[in-house]
Amino acid sequence: MATAKKASRASLMRQYYNGNPTTTVKEVAKKFKTSYQTAYMVRKTMKPKEQHASNTTRMKLLSAFTSDKSITDLIREQGGPTDEEMMNAPPIADPVNHPVHYKVGGIETIDFIEAKKLNYSLGNAVKYITRADHKGNRKEDLEKARWYINREIEQCN
Repeated sequence: MATAKKASRASLMRQYYNGNPTTTVKEVAKKFKTSYQTAYMVRKTMKPKEQHASNTTRMKLLSAFTSDKSITDLIREQGGPTDEEMMNAPPIADPVNHPVHYKVGGIETIDFIEAKKLNYSLGNAVKYITRADHKGNRKEDLEKARWYINREIEQCN
């Protein structure tokens, strides 16, 4: 017995755009629980025959390929979010590459650690401190941070 192949999120988004030609990128991102950038790129890469929108919309999408504007500006022109909305939007979960508890505050912990050029012990201390209130066991994470800080202090002697 053959099983039906599950449609991709992008395929479902294209179908939605076709059925709702006046919908905004922001509405699609919210409906499909994805980022504004993803919703924009799906719409931007739709083939003209897939688009049932007006000629004006098609021209806007076509101009995006040759525009000197940033993706962020193009997204906003298509009904995307403001800077404040993007900063306050809940992070998209990716437990392997970008865990939510490492993205709180708008910067990933690893980016901070690398920017400050912290060694292994100090980097781990920062990691445990920044996730302490977001992972589930605050006291344990703070104790782990203290362990790494104590180890670093011992190496100073």
